[in-house]
Amino acid sequence: MPTMYDKPVRMLMQDMIPALGISPGGTFTREQAVHWFAENYPKIKQGTVAAHLIRLSTNVPTRLQYSVRSDGSDDHFYKIDSSTFRLYEPGRDPTPISESTPAPEEPPESPSEGTGEFAYEHDLRDFLARNLQLLEPGLTLYTDEGITGVEFPVGGRFIDLLAVDSSGNYVVIELKVSKGYDRVVGQLLRYMNWIKINQADEGQRVRGVIVAKDISEDLSLACAGLPDVALAEYELAVSIRPIAGLKA
Repeated sequence: MPTMYDKPVRMLMQDMIPALGISPGGTFTREQAVHWFAENYPKIKQGTVAAHLIRLSTNVPTRLQYSVRSDGSDDHFYKIDSSTFRLYEPGRDPTPISESTPAPEEPPESPSEGTGEFAYEHDLRDFLARNLQLLEPGLTLYTDEGITGVEFPVGGRFIDLLAVDSSGNYVVIELKVSKGYDRVVGQLLRYMNWIKINQADEGQRVRGVIVAKDISEDLSLACAGLPDVALAEYELAVSIRPIAGLKA
């Protein structure tokens, strides 16, 4: 997607540092960054600003979803907590997370061998991100200046997948690797309304989809009166093709 201004957002972030008076050791908040962009570059969406803060933060594992540059030109910030950042300080801070030095993987919470379930929710997320057409023809992952809809930030929380349908409308996708319960509805509606208020243009529709291994009866009932919310179940299948050494 072409830039709206004479510089891409990742470069405008560098202009923001002196404008906010940020110096080594000093901190700033996501809200300050959002406010600065709203005043100086109002066409840039709040979600895009939040996503670039993640992209440029050296210690955030999900920055790898956002095409981080390997030359170090995206290594600017260090995330302190859910909404506070400071400047990255080489020599003091750990080596920036990148494709060559990825964050360590977390151990699985419980084994899923033979269950027909994804071991991790991010495995299901990454599979669907590459195969959104299985969910709906014409559905594509949201992208903007290197930012994707994987773990898209919404007010301190994260949408599993933010997609765009064939009509250009937003689709918020929430994933559950096992059973989907009705409590996920409130989470999904909160994300949908955040996108409506902070990301969508006038007249742009926002829909939601919940994907789970099993959809509970309570979840089906809770969504029965919500025309903009759809439900889907996934199913895994494995086939074996003998190559050599196996006897019938």
